[in-house]
Amino acid sequence: MTGTSIDTTTAAWRAAGERGDGEAAAACLAPDAVAISPLTAAFRFQGRDQVREMLLAAVEVFDDVRYHTEVGDDHTRALFMTGRCGREQFEEAQLLRFDDEGRIVELTLFGRPLPALTAVMGSIGPLLVRRQGRPGLARVIRLATAPLHFFTRTGERSIVPLADPNRARR
Repeated sequence: MTGTSIDTTTAAWRAAGERGDGEAAAACLAPDAVAISPLTAAFRFQGRDQVREMLLAAVEVFDDVRYHTEVGDDHTRALFMTGRCGREQFEEAQLLRFDDEGRIVELTLFGRPLPALTAVMGSIGPLLVRRQGRPGLARVIRLATAPLHFFTRTGERSIVPLADPNRARR
């Protein structure tokens, strides 16, 4: 494996993410690629087709994606980016592992802050299951995640600031 193939794949991945081009991102994947979601440990997206569907849903609900940091070597890269899902700003870390041909074989995602993750869950989940032909489950997921997003967003704005170590005590 050469560093150049990893560099080329990584550059193409970043450009696709910033353009919102899920198909171009999927072209960077190995056929047996796996994506590990920051939202659930219940399952993984396995194979290029499943990961592609996840990427297509992500680019549909993400805006203003900008990569700002990249670290790694000839086998693994960590990319960091910012973006927006609806009204929520987020930061995501992506751990990319590559096969011998320089294609992404594993994508592990990490995100913050919590209100942004609940916004992503409430947007991507229903979209994915609707595309699987399960509109009823899409409604259930949307209804189930709405209170979670409300409470995390409200807590982030009004309760969490009370714990700020720089806040003046009364």
